[in-house]
Amino acid sequence: MSAMVYPREETLERLTQDEIVLNTKAVMQGLETLRGEHAQLLNSILDCAQPAVAQEKSSLLRKSLEDIELGLGEAQVIIALSGHLSAVESEKQKLRAQVRRLCQENQWLRDELASTQHKLQKSEQSVAQLEEEKKHLEFMNQIRKLDEDASPSEEKAGEKEKDNLDDLFPNDDDQGPAQPSGEAAAQQGGYEIPARLRTLHNLVIQYASQGRYEVAVPLCKQALEDLEKTSGHDHPDVATMLNILALVYRDQNKYKEAAHLLNDALAIREKTLGKDHPAVAATLNNLAVLYGKRGKHKEAEPLCKRALEIREKVLGKFHPDVAKQLNNLALLCQNQGKYEEVEYYYRRALEIYENKLGADDPNVAKTKNNLATCYLKQGKFKDAETLYKEILTRAHEKEFGSVNNDNKPIWMHAEEREESKGKRKDSGLYGSWYKACKVDSPTVNTTLKSLGALYRRQGKLEAAETLEECATKNRKQVLHALISRKTVILS
Repeated sequence: MSAMVYPREETLERLTQDEIVLNTKAVMQGLETLRGEHAQLLNSILDCAQPAVAQEKSSLLRKSLEDIELGLGEAQVIIALSGHLSAVESEKQKLRAQVRRLCQENQWLRDELASTQHKLQKSEQSVAQLEEEKKHLEFMNQIRKLDEDASPSEEKAGEKEKDNLDDLFPNDDDQGPAQPSGEAAAQQGGYEIPARLRTLHNLVIQYASQGRYEVAVPLCKQALEDLEKTSGHDHPDVATMLNILALVYRDQNKYKEAAHLLNDALAIREKTLGKDHPAVAATLNNLAVLYGKRGKHKEAEPLCKRALEIREKVLGKFHPDVAKQLNNLALLCQNQGKYEEVEYYYRRALEIYENKLGADDPNVAKTKNNLATCYLKQGKFKDAETLYKEILTRAHEKEFGSVNNDNKPIWMHAEEREESKGKRKDSGLYGSWYKACKVDSPTVNTTLKSLGALYRRQGKLEAAETLEECATKNRKQVLHALISRKTVILS
């Protein structure tokens, strides 16, 4: 019989799981060998001729076989238990890995939360600071706008800046003083813009002038959506709203979106009101202004001419709106170098304004300024000088009466100073003239600077300095008046 070797008890306590499994398998092999040997012995005893001896030995062998079978069963249980423990340990390792990953994610989320809270605190501090500076910034914006309004219209040396359309004349959709409803309806060819749209237009313009386009644009879009739901897309009110939204986009330099809206509005108005309707002329003019701002003067010119034809046909050739269209058309032609046409359009506009609105209407001085600029670009300095002097003389007469030796406009004082070369100029009437006229007439300020630049070109430095000093001093007075009003309000 083969002998089985069992490890000592102290050695078993230090065995690993794998070593226990290996030893168990070795024991199983030994038990299976013993079982085979006992089976052979049992068979040989049963074949023995002595039954009494055989019966005693066979009973011992059978008992030994039962113990061997029991040992084999216990060994199989140990091996199965080892496999189960291995599976449990593997699952335990997986759970530990998941716990580590969740801890790492939790720490990352904590860091992100802390960073977000820090950013939120900084944002709240910035908002608080902006709120404190809001009134000051609004005031500075008013001063900047006043500065822009007072800037000269003449070309500076070396600049080749193109004239912008509607800088001196507002757009058709920029409503001025309200006309009587009957007159407005007549000029609109039977279609009168609803009061709610005029109110909305004024509100949008107010927001846009403050730079609050994030309020103006959604307001227009919501109104446009409501109109389309109630009246349908092809309705004159929808076209009016498209015009308003297009002007807001134009102010944001979103020319592509503005052009799309104006073309849509033009199609609606032509379809619903007719191709010769004044509202169609208004949209054509706005589209021409948009093209002019983009430098597409050739594309803008036929649109402006068509708008002029419609207004002449509906309103008559001597209506102020026709003069306004002539001014815009002249600016388009001027940017293309068509100076003969420019002079023709400006003279026609000037004639209409003088006959219909009077010589003291602000548009007369503006148109003369524009015509003088055209003369300057052609080198007709004498003609430009004559117009500038007419503007200043008329403003002086309006304020102080007819010109005589004791009552001279500012340009005469400037030329006298040029002739005297160093003598002090008058201080009485000279001082009160620019103080009284210029506050109410920004065009006079522009004319002073333009004529001053022309004097410099002619080498009349003393005369130029006189006009420039007058314009600059007046500008400071206007700014000082605005600051004083703000101080009173704040106090």
